[in-house]
This record gives sequence, structure tokens and C-alpha cells, in this order.
Amino acid sequence: MALCGIAAFHPVADGCDSRPFRWSSVLGEPSPPRFLVGSPPLRGWRARCSLGKIASGPESRGAAGRTGGSSSAVEGAPFPEEEEVGPVIKFKMSDFAVSDQVSVGLQGRLDEVIFEATVRDPESPLYNSRVVLRQLTSMQARRRGRRALEVLKKLAPRRIMYHSYAMQVHGYVSPSGSGDDDSFTLVHGYHGSYSLRHWLQLSDWLPTLEATLALDEEYVRRVGDDTVGGPAVTRQLRLTRILMRDLLIGVNYLHSHGLAHTELRLENVHISPVDKHVKVGILGNAVDFFDNSSSDSMVEGNTDRRRLMIAFDMRCVGFIMAKLVLRELMDASVFLKFKSFLNKGNNPSCLREFLLPILCRDSPSGNAGLQMLDRNWGAGWNLLSLLLATKPSARISCLDALRHPFLCGPRWRVRPSMHVIRWGLGSTAVRMAEDYIYGQHQRSRISYFIELMELLNPHPRRKSWLEFLPGRWRLVYSTGRHIGLTLRQPSSRVLIGNAYLTFTRSTGSDFPAFSIVSDISFKVMPKSQWPHDKAGAPGSLDIKSSVRIAPGRRFYLKEETEAKWKRVGHIKEPPSSLPAVKLLVEGIDISMRIGSSSSIDSAKSVLHEVRTQIPPEMFDVSELVCGTYVDSRMMVLRGVNGSALLFTRSCLTTT
Repeated sequence: MALCGIAAFHPVADGCDSRPFRWSSVLGEPSPPRFLVGSPPLRGWRARCSLGKIASGPESRGAAGRTGGSSSAVEGAPFPEEEEVGPVIKFKMSDFAVSDQVSVGLQGRLDEVIFEATVRDPESPLYNSRVVLRQLTSMQARRRGRRALEVLKKLAPRRIMYHSYAMQVHGYVSPSGSGDDDSFTLVHGYHGSYSLRHWLQLSDWLPTLEATLALDEEYVRRVGDDTVGGPAVTRQLRLTRILMRDLLIGVNYLHSHGLAHTELRLENVHISPVDKHVKVGILGNAVDFFDNSSSDSMVEGNTDRRRLMIAFDMRCVGFIMAKLVLRELMDASVFLKFKSFLNKGNNPSCLREFLLPILCRDSPSGNAGLQMLDRNWGAGWNLLSLLLATKPSARISCLDALRHPFLCGPRWRVRPSMHVIRWGLGSTAVRMAEDYIYGQHQRSRISYFIELMELLNPHPRRKSWLEFLPGRWRLVYSTGRHIGLTLRQPSSRVLIGNAYLTFTRSTGSDFPAFSIVSDISFKVMPKSQWPHDKAGAPGSLDIKSSVRIAPGRRFYLKEETEAKWKRVGHIKEPPSSLPAVKLLVEGIDISMRIGSSSSIDSAKSVLHEVRTQIPPEMFDVSELVCGTYVDSRMMVLRGVNGSALLFTRSCLTTT
């Protein structure tokens, strides 16, 4: 069956080109092709229609044979008569036995007609091999096909790598007559029925793909693992490592040969059941990094061009990884929010904060993708943020991604960078704070992680704080007092929601200054049955002020320093002080809103209860005295009593 631009699992009759078919009916008149349209099971389903053989011209009805292609055959219009010896094979239509079905994973564009066929030429090295005939009808499509042949010639010296990680392009079909001059038929390998998108759309994709790859202990050692099976999250993480490492090796192979893929999408990625490798498409839109010009200005421009093209490919790899790990992104509406978040210039290091409400919406007990990315000190979120970095120069390369802890199994000893160590400390502190704190040892451990973050602060200078401070920050944890409702009987039962600090740069000031807003949401619950029913009237408390930033230092007592850093073995001499910034707060304006009507006395009672439960620094921001850690994702502020407040950057648009 010929399919033109298959867009989903259901074929469309209008998308088929009727020219290659011969139909016959009882009355002797042509009848349209009959499609099996309905709701077939997703797994293993193929679109079919009744058809005869592809009509071939007089030239293609001769003896089957194979001749070498011509170098100008992929550049001229439409085909030259010269022959060429090389990796490009020139076929005739009579060389193939065309199948009456097409796998749904071979979906093409609107200007492509796709056939599955078997090579029947005994003299061909592809004899009895299953191939795909991709008839390209538009000028742009023919240009893609000829470009795929050019790339094949360029990568021919290392054909083992090419055949392992790219969809094997064999050649083209020579025109059989004057009527075929406006089309170009590309011949490439068949690598399974499904693209990676179709695999992920299967309800049982994980066990099916594991069976296709035939995972055993010898196979998983390639990603640093030594076991098979296990919980579903562990199995999915192992499979993600296998697919991502294969994909990165294939993309790096192209980059090392001066090519950028430019079309890395789930639809273009296939998994071959034969050699168990990921195929990165037919490379019809692959672009060269370098121009042939030798001028100095062009050489410099080529360097920038190469950097931008590699960064674009890595961003596409990041989108593939996100969909591979987070199944929710397969929903078009959710993925649109995901891309919109990045396109607005938000830092991808805040992706966890942005996606957390979406991932926990249907599975509050635990999302598999969230658990995968949170493992190994949040290494998955770190790799995802590096692949999707806003600045192209900040995106990770293929080789560095292959060395990243997220893609290395437990058998491989990876030496993480200082950036990954800082990321892990912050991620672990956030995850521990999200759980209920039961004992003093847990609180001590979070405090210790925060102190390590302060010791490893990458941006201690005031200039860095002026860059990172603007934005909205959510309070995650405070090392100060914790007072709740469990052991008390207050007059007003108040359930605290989220607490935020918002910094906005003030204009028209000679000294660096910010306006600061502390926003605390809460609910006033009824007195009876509040442990079982958390419904209540919503309310909010807003504290507005202004703050100036000045350079400073945080000093430690000698006894405190020795006790604090004795467990850190690589520090020979503990520091007596660390650089910080001083926060000079001026003036406070407080306002409170409650959803239900209440008296002045009840409002005072609610305000008193809110002040009791929240850290005092969030109510009286003048008690914030210094900032000790900041980056694009986390911030630590210290109060006048020495307690630390851990914040994570939030997003204003989380819906």
C-alpha cells in the first residue's frame, strides 16, 4: 500500500496516490482502494489496502540489474545518464517485489508516497532484503532525497557507524519513462514497524520494547548496569539510558563528520530489532557545518554556525529525553505548555518546579518519570536543564552528556563536576523538605546540606546577586522553629499554603535596590473536624518592603567552625568566614485578605496564628540580614537569629 504523509495511526484515503496501482472489479471498471479503517488494536496494527503491482514502464520491465549511481545523479535534475561506482546504488523498479502493506511507523510527509518492498535481483547484495521505497513528489522533497545520497557518500568511509546509527540509504530508483521525471524515489532500509513515537504510544511499551531489544545482563553492561528486571521505575530508567546513549552516539557521529541533523524528533527515530541500535533518520535535511570559503571572516562565521547547529541538535535531543521519561508530555496540550515555558525565556533549571503540579495531578503517590529524574541527587533534571539551556553556548555536548551521571549505570564510577555536586546538594535538600520531618536527625541533615551549599556558593559577589535575585522564590524550608497545629488548640485553625518572596529591581536609584514582596497563602478551617476536612476560606498575607544589596561576609566562631566541617575530609583548613551580601531592608507595609467575612477580632486571631506558623523572617522581612547562596535555581537567606531559609525559583505561569 502507498501512504502519502501518514499523520497518525489511521490512514486517510485522500492521502493515497492512485497512480502506482491497478485495480479491477467484477464489472471491469476501476474501483477505489479499500482501506481497513476502524479501531484496530494499537500493537502490531498495519494499514492495508487492496492493490496490484506497481505499474512499471518499458525500461523497468527488462531484466533486473544493479548499476552504480552517478555523482551528478543526486545533484542534477532529474537524473543523468552517467553511471557511478560508489555507495549509491541505482535500482530499477523491476528489482522489487512491492508489498501490499506499509508499517505505520514509516509515516511520511504530504509530499511523500511510501512503499515496502523486497529486493528480488539475485545479483544485488541486498537480495531478499526488506527495503522502503520513498517516492518524493515535490521539489523540496526531491532535494531532501538527493541530500540523503550526498550524506551517504560523505559518511561512506565509516559505513559500520553509519549503518549502526543512521537509517541505511541504499540508493534511488532510475526513472522508467518521461512521466516519472517529476518524482524521485529513494530506497532506504527497513528498521521495524514503529518509530520511537509509536513505541511510546503503546500502553505496554516498556515490556514490549524490552522484549524487542532482548535485554540480558551482557547487554545492560553497556550502560554500566549489572541487573535486569526489577521495579518498573528501575526498568524504565535502564531502558532510557540505553536509548539515550545510543541516540547521543549517533548524533555525535554526525557532528564529528561536520554534519548537523536538524530534524531530531520522535517520528524520525527508529529502533532496529536486528542490531538493537537507534537509527536517527535518513538525514535528508542534514546540514554541513562549514562553508568552503577560506576567508578569515567566513572561518569565524563557520565556527559560530557549527556551535549553533550543535546546540540546536542538543535541544532536540532534550525534547526527546523529556518525552521518553515524562509520559505526560506525549499529550499535545501538556507539551505545548512545556515548550511555551521554555520559549518565554524561563531557565530550564526550574523545570521541576514548573512540572511538579502537572506530574502529581493524577498520581499524588508518585510519578514514575519524576522518580527517575529525582534519582541520583536529581541528576536527570540536571541533564535535562543542560540539554534545554536557554543560551546555546550553555548546552551540553554529546560527549559530556554521555559522561553525565544520569546516563551512567551503578557499575561505572563517575567523577561528577562541581556543578553537579552543587545541584545534588540542593535537590536532596528540596526532596527531604518535601517529606514530613519526623526527627532531629533529619533536620540536622538538611541544615548540613544547606551549609555545604553555602561553602560551595558559585556566585558570592554582589554583581551575581543583582543578576540572579530578581524573580519569584518559593520557601522550601527554614532551619528555625517549626510550629504546627497537631499539638495545639489555637482559637483559629489556619493551614499554611505556599510562601513566596518576589524581588523586583527598582529603577531610578543610584544604589542597587529591590522592591520585595512576601506573599503567604493560607486557609481558615472550621473548628470541628479540621483534621479530616481541610476545606476552608482562602486568605493571603502580603508584606511589601524595599531592600538594598551590599557586599559583606559571614564570620564563624572557631569552635563552631571545627564542629561544622570536621566531617568534610577534603577541607584541610576550615574557613573562618565566607563571602555574602548584606540585605538592608527599609520600611514594611502589611495587608491581609480573607475570603469569608469576619470580625476584627477573628482577623486578629487569624493573623496571630499565621505569624506563629511561618518563619518570622517571612513576616518581618527586616529580620533578613544576609544572602549566602544563589544560582539560577536555589537561594539561601539568613535571618538575624542565624536560621537559614531555603528558596527555590518559582514561575509565575504554572498552568
